[in-house]
Amino acid sequence: MSKINVLVVEDESIVSKDIQHSLKKLGYNVVGASSTGEKAIELAGAETPDVVLMDIMLKGDMNGIEAAQQIKERYSIPVIFLTAYADEATLSKAKITEPYGYVLKPFKEIDLHTTIEMAIYKHSKEQEVMKERDLLFSLVENKEGNDFIFVKSNSKLVKLKTNEIFYIEALKDYVVIHMEDARYTIHSTMKDIEAKMGQDDFIRVHRSYIVRVDKIATIEYPNLTLEKIEKVIPIGGSYRDDLNQKIKTV
Repeated sequence: MSKINVLVVEDESIVSKDIQHSLKKLGYNVVGASSTGEKAIELAGAETPDVVLMDIMLKGDMNGIEAAQQIKERYSIPVIFLTAYADEATLSKAKITEPYGYVLKPFKEIDLHTTIEMAIYKHSKEQEVMKERDLLFSLVENKEGNDFIFVKSNSKLVKLKTNEIFYIEALKDYVVIHMEDARYTIHSTMKDIEAKMGQDDFIRVHRSYIVRVDKIATIEYPNLTLEKIEKVIPIGGSYRDDLNQKIKTV
């Protein structure tokens, strides 16, 4: 396994060297060191470290919080703040950049090691989720329209025909796609799914439910039922008018 590359940003020379020594002792690779926020941003782009250790109170025109924000926006590299200041005002400003951890100075090597490992793990999982959203639940365009989608199931991609989907249900940070005899859970949001499924064949009837219109069997407010499966789905008051406009009545 390759070593984790770390960029150190600390304006006190002795402290910076101490940190670098500890990192090397712990088995990390120090790819660079900077005493200013501007140089830290430059090194982050040039060296692409796996993680940045950033002193919050840097001297000069740019403090560590501002530098961390720039690194996050430009390069999506996780930043861990080094600070001797644990007051609420400082932490509140630092929280805006959504850091991957804090190490208080003077630090213990075990704290440094633990925080870095947790930051790397958290960042890798976030990247996996982003890739999964972009790749594993994308509509496949074809000449006839969006007739099928691919979802991840047991480490493989499974093609689902959209005309066989009955309803989609929100479950915290996940959504569950329900077929007649199968269900698939993916990491996404209802807003994202609603946009990808389109409005021609599917309609959102509740904050937690999207249904395929041609699968609706009966509507008796405040609920509806679907064909072939025993499932009663609530109709949210704010979605009722949209549903009335979508269905054909005589």
